Amino acid sequence: MRKLLLQEDTICAIGTAFGTAGIAVIRVSGKDAIAIADSLFRGRHPLREAVSHSAHYGTIVRGETTLDEVVCTVYRAPHSFTGEDTVEIACHGSLFIQQELLRWLVDAGARMADRGEFTKRAFLNGRMDLAQSEAVADLIAANSAAEKDIALSQLRGGVSGKIAELRDKLLTFTSLLELELDFADHEELEFADRPQLLSVLQDAETMIRNLTASFEAGNAIKQGVQVAIVGAPNAGKSTLLNALLGDDRAIVSDIRGTTRDTVEDTMTIRGVQVRLTDTAGIQNTVDTIEQLGIERSLQAIRKAHIVIELIDSTDPQSVVDESMLGERQVWLRVYNKRDISSQRPTANSQQPTVISISAKHGDIAPLMARIEEEVSRLTQHSDSVLISNARHYEALCRAGEALERVRYGLQDGLSGELIALDLHDALDALGEITGEVSSQDVLNTIFERFCIGK
Repeated sequence: MRKLLLQEDTICAIGTAFGTAGIAVIRVSGKDAIAIADSLFRGRHPLREAVSHSAHYGTIVRGETTLDEVVCTVYRAPHSFTGEDTVEIACHGSLFIQQELLRWLVDAGARMADRGEFTKRAFLNGRMDLAQSEAVADLIAANSAAEKDIALSQLRGGVSGKIAELRDKLLTFTSLLELELDFADHEELEFADRPQLLSVLQDAETMIRNLTASFEAGNAIKQGVQVAIVGAPNAGKSTLLNALLGDDRAIVSDIRGTTRDTVEDTMTIRGVQVRLTDTAGIQNTVDTIEQLGIERSLQAIRKAHIVIELIDSTDPQSVVDESMLGERQVWLRVYNKRDISSQRPTANSQQPTVISISAKHGDIAPLMARIEEEVSRLTQHSDSVLISNARHYEALCRAGEALERVRYGLQDGLSGELIALDLHDALDALGEITGEVSSQDVLNTIFERFCIGK
């Protein structure tokens, strides 16, 4: 399947971030990559004579025009990122030089790469599987140490190894069941030991449950822990956002209703990105614009992992109730302005923990401690492999459902033919994760997330 999708032309693209810089790297990959780069390169030795993984200083010249001094690194197939002959040209980071060099390469026979085409070729050439390919994009997009760690683990084959282990176990029994079908005229023959298959199924279902259960923590790390700051107007929500960030991110005013739209920013807690959302004050109003802001506040509540309901201690008004929240959402009721309030809220059976702060004076240590505790809880995991990709999670769920059908079929004494069909469904779902089973549409969707030069 992979070989059928391969393209044999040569591609080029800028591999570094767009913009002016000290150095830029132009990548060229394909069967004519070395010849095309060599047609423009003037150095001590031609690139066509270069051994793999060697760097060569020279100039880029066309006719009598010299474009730049460069260093060309040659990688020969199959020992390159893409598995093809590849040349990486390190030039000066002038936008003019970058674009002109690309134009010269295209004139020499290359074409501009599509989004993610270098990584797609690495997948199609067997240099990495599909889960590892997706990890490349996740690693590039990582905004925190925890995101980076998950992506790096996946790139090194963490998820792929678990899936391969599952598929190997199931493939063995699938082949034995299908062998029985070849001897259907001899009903007494049974190659696949049913009790042993049940034992394997239990192990496989346990592994799938553990992987799918890790998605909550993995997704929270990848997308960031969502924290919504909500409350009545003038409770001090924007002041609290600024205090948490240590910066004047939101406009603060004594005028009620200053915040009419959500304001978002991020912070990092113990290597995990936390997305803070300051919302418009929730109250009954006939103001159309204010109603839109309140609706966005309610949307922020629905999306949040942690909902901080900020209550003005001098005028306590609660705007959140349990009906607004999912059972896995954390609801923190925080009393603000304790520096000017004589009232001291006390804990009760409905609200066992009371957090009292003064956002204006930066007295938020009790709240910060609780946020850190909840972020740690939401992202904690015991397994070394985390599922953070929604596509992988959905495929694992389908595989688990298929294995459940297999188990019921074995318990009910169904024929090996019907059991084998459900086993194939499980194998196909698992194969979609690593790319053993894939379609062109799925591949296009995945690699369109990449930047051009990767």
